[in-house]
Amino acid sequence: MKNFKKYFTIGANPEEVYLALTVEQAIRLWTGDEVQMQAVPGTEFALWGGSIVGKNLELAYPNKIVQQWYFGDQEESSIVTFKLHPDKKGTSLEVSHTNIPDEDYEDIVLGWQEVYLASLEDFFLGD
Repeated sequence: MKNFKKYFTIGANPEEVYLALTVEQAIRLWTGDEVQMQAVPGTEFALWGGSIVGKNLELAYPNKIVQQWYFGDQEESSIVTFKLHPDKKGTSLEVSHTNIPDEDYEDIVLGWQEVYLASLEDFFLGD
């Protein structure tokens, strides 16, 4: 199992970024795909037409989101934590993803950088 942690700068305030990560209609706008999301702890979600599935564990508007992401029959939970901090350019978004299966690590890191966060950044740039 491997862990990933990186900071991204998003050109919007933490409240807007938080909503973009937790409101189904907003997620649909920046992913361009099917989404199932309720901003309620304990609810399951699916992003990118089911490519990412998991459960919302903690939602603390507008500073923190904790989710469990599912990877088959894995014994240890794979946890994604988003921490949002005000920044002079908008929001400093800390992404921490723990217990990523070794065989999925490179694809997950690439997905974080080139798809998930790139799509979110582009959404706020108006591209």
